[in-house]
Amino acid sequence: MRPGLESTDPVAAANRYVQVLSAHGVSIEGKRVLVFGYGGRFAVGVQLLEQGAAHVVLCDHYVLLDQERNEELLPRYVDYLVKEDGVMKPRAECITLLHGDIRDGKIQRRISQVDCVLSTSVYEHLDDVPGITRALANLTAPRGVHLHFIDLRDHYFKYPFEMLTYSNYVWKNLLNPTSNLNRFRLPDYKRILDESFRSVEIEVLERLEDEFQAASARIRPEFKTGDATIDSVTLIQVLAREPLRQSK
Repeated sequence: MRPGLESTDPVAAANRYVQVLSAHGVSIEGKRVLVFGYGGRFAVGVQLLEQGAAHVVLCDHYVLLDQERNEELLPRYVDYLVKEDGVMKPRAECITLLHGDIRDGKIQRRISQVDCVLSTSVYEHLDDVPGITRALANLTAPRGVHLHFIDLRDHYFKYPFEMLTYSNYVWKNLLNPTSNLNRFRLPDYKRILDESFRSVEIEVLERLEDEFQAASARIRPEFKTGDATIDSVTLIQVLAREPLRQSK
């Protein structure tokens, strides 16, 4: 499985978030920021704090903390982290750790509304995209912003569209990796995000038309719109603004 940028290069992840938001007129200065799917490393959180965030919420459903990598952050980030009883911990006034199902009311009540929600290569792994999107939108301040980088490529086979050639039964019961690939395509994400935000901008970062055409005869019809420029999209950037409050 391809790990997210938060795990492989947290400095680059934080810089990309800040740069893309800035290009759209959004600053994290003084803001509460939630990183959805942080991968067990505190580095992306401290980097966002270094770049001006007032508080960072690091959120993950299932995660094993990367103690070795987190310890490497001391002593440089002693303002944000502390080692207690041999365990690295974030300082509560700077970073909140949120481990569990974001749809759970008990989890949601643990934090105040945030101004920005960020993720990289997380959305394609969600098993309930509509429900989790609603939960994240409900945690976001009225004028808040979401920035998500979503990888629509096959993570299991080496061919980017191979996963789209199997029936739902075969994929779910035999081939789907433990990290789960939901096989959602560009129109699926657009439809779901439009239900939870007043404004949604999706930028295509990569499309592989030649590879799509090579596999097209085997790709199942439910994954096709008839427009290869849409169906061959493999990487997208989502900027969603003004969440719409919804019931769960």
